[in-house]
Amino acid sequence: QKIVKAGDKDLDGQLDFEEFVHYLQDHEKKLRLVFKSLDKKNDGRIDAQEIVQSLRDLGVKISEQQAEKILKSMDKNGTMTIDWNEWRDYHLLHPVENIPEIILYWKHSTIFDVGENLTVPDEFTVEERQTGMWWRHLVAGGGAGAVSRTCTAPLDRLKVLMQVHASRSNNMCIIGGFTQMIREGGPRSLWRGNGINVLKIAPESAIKFMAYEQIKRFIGTDQEMLRIHERLLAGSLAGAIAQSSIYPMEVLKTRMALRKTGQYSGMLDCAKNILSKEGMAAFYKGYIPNMLGIIPYAGIDLAVYETLKNAWLQRYAVNSADPGVFVLLACGTISSTCGQLASYPLALVRTRMQAQASVEGAPEVTMRGLFKHILKTEGAFGLYRGLAPNFMKVIPAVSISYVVYENLKMTLGV
Repeated sequence: QKIVKAGDKDLDGQLDFEEFVHYLQDHEKKLRLVFKSLDKKNDGRIDAQEIVQSLRDLGVKISEQQAEKILKSMDKNGTMTIDWNEWRDYHLLHPVENIPEIILYWKHSTIFDVGENLTVPDEFTVEERQTGMWWRHLVAGGGAGAVSRTCTAPLDRLKVLMQVHASRSNNMCIIGGFTQMIREGGPRSLWRGNGINVLKIAPESAIKFMAYEQIKRFIGTDQEMLRIHERLLAGSLAGAIAQSSIYPMEVLKTRMALRKTGQYSGMLDCAKNILSKEGMAAFYKGYIPNMLGIIPYAGIDLAVYETLKNAWLQRYAVNSADPGVFVLLACGTISSTCGQLASYPLALVRTRMQAQASVEGAPEVTMRGLFKHILKTEGAFGLYRGLAPNFMKVIPAVSISYVVYENLKMTLGV
């Protein structure tokens, strides 16, 4: 039944010859990937030690005797090793629904921090949770995010200024924006708001990870890996919980980025000022567009990433399931860019709402009112102000994040 279901393309409940051939070709490709990943010595044969090692990598511990039993069941010529033909013949009519080996290659690759950090959290195997590998991954991801955000902070601040102040009459360009910032507060002013932006990584990542694990249990799945729609649901909810918890820090980051020289002595002074002048409600300005932006961002990011990954596996994964750095970076960058493009108008409205009271005499505007006002005065283009510096920072942010993440992982012994 599983074979028929997997190969039945025209859904008539039976396999014709063409469908059967397609099924075997697809299946053989998956089997070759698994065979290559098990063949640690690259000698075209799998022995008992390689089986023990591969299963251990997946968090399953078996003895050498058990590995030999597995070998014997597939070994036709009594060599106590399995070559590709023996492996294929044994597994060809055993439908595989989930190949953890392939997943493991791609698993911790969606960690790239592009400063928005709304992506679906990483998934960890039972062994990674038991051995404490998960917190090392999170620490490495947090460190990578801090470095990449600091390196791209000037572009981030320029984006915020353009989102709030740019209009048809004040058409702020990239060079002009940088010149204006340096003239107003010197080179150091390019990093305004970066302190709080880095500070919020740790609580946001920790809350998101814990919420994601709890939601996975609540969904009630007993699978090691969630299906894509389950990941989207759990990831979006976890993102919403994490964002709600640290949202006042988001408002603070925007205000710090927009401040004039000498306006506040630091983060605490800025927070006190907002609290005394505008009350607690000011810390949740722009909360609704921020929450609404999570679903299109996470959904498109995840869907594009999965589509690109699967397309690469189908087309190029002949000898190895390991995609290499460039493919991972490309998939991560494209998916993140598509996600940002979809949720950008909501992000712009959120930033304007967060900044409202910092613009003297600005009236209180609702999300709907702000959308109408921007469309009326600036047209649809107005909803994408600041998009250029935002996209300019994606590739450096992803690249820096990746390099730092890999180095930190090695330092932490991952």
